[in-house]
Amino acid sequence: MSVHPAPVEAYVREHARRTLGELQDLLRIPSISTLPAHRADMDRALDFLEARLRDAGCEHIERLVSPRHPNGMPVLYADWLHAPGAPTVLFYGHYDVQPPDPLNEWLTPPFEPTVRDGNLVARGAADDKGQMYAHIKGVEALRAVSGKLPVNVRFLIEGEEEVGGETIEHVVRQQLGKLACDCVVVSDTAMFAPGMPSLDVGLRGMVYAEIEMRGAERDLHSGLYGGVAPNPFEALARVITGLKGQDGKILIPGFYDRVVPPAAAELAAWKRLPFSEQQYRQEEVRAPALTGETGYSVFERTWSRPTLDVHGMPGGFTGPGSKTVIPARASAKISMRLVPNQQPAEIYASFSEAVKKLTPTGLVSSVHLWNTADPIVVDTSNRFVRAGVEALKATFGGEPVFVRSGGSVPVVALFTTVLKAPVVMMGFGLPDDGLHSPNEKFAVENFYGGIRAVADFLQRLAPK
Repeated sequence: MSVHPAPVEAYVREHARRTLGELQDLLRIPSISTLPAHRADMDRALDFLEARLRDAGCEHIERLVSPRHPNGMPVLYADWLHAPGAPTVLFYGHYDVQPPDPLNEWLTPPFEPTVRDGNLVARGAADDKGQMYAHIKGVEALRAVSGKLPVNVRFLIEGEEEVGGETIEHVVRQQLGKLACDCVVVSDTAMFAPGMPSLDVGLRGMVYAEIEMRGAERDLHSGLYGGVAPNPFEALARVITGLKGQDGKILIPGFYDRVVPPAAAELAAWKRLPFSEQQYRQEEVRAPALTGETGYSVFERTWSRPTLDVHGMPGGFTGPGSKTVIPARASAKISMRLVPNQQPAEIYASFSEAVKKLTPTGLVSSVHLWNTADPIVVDTSNRFVRAGVEALKATFGGEPVFVRSGGSVPVVALFTTVLKAPVVMMGFGLPDDGLHSPNEKFAVENFYGGIRAVADFLQRLAPK
């Protein structure tokens, strides 16, 4: 089956307002997975997506759960399997979003999606509701204009990507028959730049942990006990500076032992990408200066070098005014982004041992592991990646480029190792979409382009 792109284009244009309105309805649902108070909103998002998958012609729609994680969010499954002899494509996405804080930095409310300057602004617009919804609408458009699909499709949409994805890992390992496929499409990445479509070929892994530092049994008056009482915040500061030097180098023993640098050809390709470090700093990072490990380019530091960052230090007194107290305990949330061939379990063990050795006298530290993800570099020599390249080229114009991402999508390595299927990371976002930040956005033009690209991609996989 082959459908000329014109009917798909006409369908997308004819239904553009309805399609965008549906996405806005989905974005109004504050499906924040990390906050238990939003469990009902997570269920609302599931209800919404079930209905839209049904509208797109999908069947066997069900919520898959993990007996090992009874409090986890279900993974939504659906399929259309009426193309005998044709490949099967598994579309992956997630319906959960990050908390919107700090609220005062949003120009419009985070869960009241607003179109501004050609962008749809809302929490989850690009990460990942908008990109995931383009999958559903691409399937809907192609099926609507032809009455069927040229290939078989499955959908797997999870609700715990932002908190580690324990449920989906169990589901993928336990549902191999149901999830059998020839390739997986993930659109949780971004184009390199406007007008420059990209396929992501590498993701950093991650170890996310929390250090708790304990001093006295109770909070103490800093005037009466300051100078003798152990201070957990001061201890955390000493530990953190002992983990990472001012030159950006991570000081954990053995941390870099397994790091595999990019090939010379890949480094050369990165140097050919149009890039202004000054513009990147001013418009994307928006900071007085760039930091990080000395001796490496921006792309190396963000794509192929491991990192260690502090995300929060809860504890003590943070209210208005003053309270002169030495807290009994404090903590620090820390993540380490990993690159091939670093092993999360090994890194966590080395990190824990380093924290223990750096803990000052008079304090007791403990480390809690929240979640991990494996780093991955995907093979680009298969027909599915080639189809992705051609679909992006036909839809957005220009020759697509291969890039890596500094972020982590934990399930990608799982698909590669467990489903034994190549992964096509075909993202429609842009680098300045502000993922996890106030005023997150998704270009409306790229949303519609994503729908067309998905339809084009499926057609290119049709049996000849």
